[in-house]
Amino acid sequence: MSVSVIRRVAAPKKALTGIALVAATAGMALSAAPAHAASTASPAQAKVIAKKMIPDAAQFTAFSKIVQHESGWDVDATNASSGAYGLVQALPGNKMAAAGSDWKTNAQTQIEWGLDYMKSRYGSPVGAWNFWQANGWY
Repeated sequence: MSVSVIRRVAAPKKALTGIALVAATAGMALSAAPAHAASTASPAQAKVIAKKMIPDAAQFTAFSKIVQHESGWDVDATNASSGAYGLVQALPGNKMAAAGSDWKTNAQTQIEWGLDYMKSRYGSPVGAWNFWQANGWY
């Protein structure tokens, strides 16, 4: 066998080995990237999430009324004067980080934080809604 034939056979093997190495490296880099929670794009989606998280009809209705008044179910709602943020208008908004690092964009994280807040401060979403009706805020 001539040297030129051996080089022609060896070169494609080197190329394939290089491509396999690049693909394996890229695959490892992609699999090592952290997973990000899905963000909620619409008020309708946020309501569906809340409904699943709050099975009691009275508690869901109270929670829904507060969120409707506070943010219109907009995950990104920001109060220009106070800086309150999100579905439940947390002040400051970064308080919601206690429920998850995706608090800026994830309705479930915001709802979880809001429910915990309402339960700890008012006993329940119904208690929070009663306070809201008397004071115009909660």
